[in-house]
Amino acid sequence: MSNIVAIVGRPNVGKSTLFNRLIKRREAIVDSVSGVTRDRHYGKSDWNGKEFSLIDTGGYVVGSDDIFEQEIDKQVELAIDEADAILFVVDVEAGVTGMDEEVANLLRRVDKPVLLIVNKVDAANRLHDATEFYSLGLGKYYPIASINGSGTGDMLDALVEALPEVEEKEEENLPRFAVVGRPNAGKSSLINALIGEDRYIVTDIAGTTRDAIDTKYNRFGFEFNLVDTAGIRRKAKVKEDLEFYSVMRSIRAIEHSDVCLLVVDATRGFDSQVQNIFWLAEKNHKGIVILVNKWDLVEKSTNTVKEFEKHIREKIEPFTDVPIVFISALTKQRIFKAIETAVNVYKSRSNRIATSKLNDTMLPIIENTPPPAYKGKYIKIKFCTQLPTNYPQFAFFANLPQYIRDPYRRFIENKLREHFDFTGVPVQVYFRKK
Repeated sequence: MSNIVAIVGRPNVGKSTLFNRLIKRREAIVDSVSGVTRDRHYGKSDWNGKEFSLIDTGGYVVGSDDIFEQEIDKQVELAIDEADAILFVVDVEAGVTGMDEEVANLLRRVDKPVLLIVNKVDAANRLHDATEFYSLGLGKYYPIASINGSGTGDMLDALVEALPEVEEKEEENLPRFAVVGRPNAGKSSLINALIGEDRYIVTDIAGTTRDAIDTKYNRFGFEFNLVDTAGIRRKAKVKEDLEFYSVMRSIRAIEHSDVCLLVVDATRGFDSQVQNIFWLAEKNHKGIVILVNKWDLVEKSTNTVKEFEKHIREKIEPFTDVPIVFISALTKQRIFKAIETAVNVYKSRSNRIATSKLNDTMLPIIENTPPPAYKGKYIKIKFCTQLPTNYPQFAFFANLPQYIRDPYRRFIENKLREHFDFTGVPVQVYFRKK
């Protein structure tokens, strides 16, 4: 589990530039896969061996200037509730503004680490200008220029120093299923339907996450931990429909789970907010089951299910190999099927394929359809193996891996899915020098 760090501040102070700089350093190393980072406002970063999740609140504010103020207040309050540390970004060019003072008022009352970041300090004379930010009453400030990265090292040193220690939970070998989705999609109803009134619950552990609640589930021969993001500390102040809220809430639960049950409100459809949560789970390499809830409220015609399913699969391309179950938490329709599907996805995610079997299956396919030649050079793939990680990753060893393009990577992934069961599980394929 990693800490969550939120970047807050008024518009146009350079929050996103800072966010991109902090995750790029890591993404450049980790994520060479295209199409993974659909959600530009959430990422992972690390410094001095300490990993943390970063969320850029700027990406979630839309609206005209007068709406901005309320939205930003709301987000700062949320960040205060949900994040472990806060980076408050201000702009040296603009000096202290009324909105900065308002945000500072909210942040001064917080007993969490708050770092005041003065951005756009890219020349010596601006260092002097930065001193006026002492007036915000947040103590020491960190002058940086996120455009070229100067000053970010000292800031990161201070940040990781200030982050609270994350307690590692003793590993239980039970699978962890997280129930995620946007507010009012029926997450609580689903959990109540599952555990029923005759609750077969051994324990209710409030996780170290201060937040996602674990419930042991043990019936019908299945045993697992349910991680619930639904009824956690409902905040009166928070407007339920805030997209940022759904994402903040989901991050912890997703990072903490093996399989995500993504609850979609059938009457609302698979909107951008739900897609954000889907890509969040995909990016964290979790198993995913999409549960279309409130199916009992939808007007049915002959092809309703097929059309709805087709619509969802178009939205989640290229990762379309995901089970979709139509349920009603209220009438308990197909909720058992939902759990069965999640258990299967969990098994697929921990599926290990023997190297000999993998090579016997994949090499003939590659021989029939080799990667396209590049500038007259022929690419030969001689050997493949599954990497020893907790989700499916495969390495294919080639003479010229740098010339293998994305379409071929997807072709290989599709063939792996065709021959081995990885339904609902993100698969990563690497080409390496043999």
